[in-house]
Amino acid sequence: MKTLPEAILAYANSLPEGGVLSPKEFLHLGSRSAIDQALSRLAREGSLLRVGRGVYVAPVSGRFGMRPPAPGKVVESLAVQSGEVVAPHGAAAANALGLTQQVPIREVYVTSGRTRKIQLGRSEVLVKHVPNWMLALGKGPAGSAVRALAWMGPEFARQSIATLHHTLPSHEWASLASARAGLPSWMARAVGEEASRGRAVL
Repeated sequence: MKTLPEAILAYANSLPEGGVLSPKEFLHLGSRSAIDQALSRLAREGSLLRVGRGVYVAPVSGRFGMRPPAPGKVVESLAVQSGEVVAPHGAAAANALGLTQQVPIREVYVTSGRTRKIQLGRSEVLVKHVPNWMLALGKGPAGSAVRALAWMGPEFARQSIATLHHTLPSHEWASLASARAGLPSWMARAVGEEASRGRAVL
């Protein structure tokens, strides 16, 4: 029969990369204090990484030894566990959509939940609460476009939206255009003007 630390570690290693675990998942194996002690011991040994209060992940074995799991995978696992919507920050979205050549230095995500920091080895990942309109279109291209535009700001709205009109798949552009009533006024105006220009060309 496995000891409590062995059972916890076996479960952690059975999860996909970035899968998170918390003490409540092991209450059927022992008391809360015993579970907390086992998790703390495994973290001290380096068998687990503590990424936040009561949240742990297993390190990943790579070509150069053990490494923390990819931040995006950890953030996604936390989102599934908490029921939040989480997506890459507008700076990353703007770069991915070709609106800027600037590459974000820090890993930042936006969420419908609370703002918090996640520690992954020596790296710190910020998960930042944002208004609902930034996440209303989900994590697809249209939703990424909204977050990218929010980051670019009103000054670059018209040129950014003109670029997006050409680069987004037509159904994603249609989703963005149809959702403009829920966007900030400056963004809704710019999207509406571009959508009207497109109809005039047709």
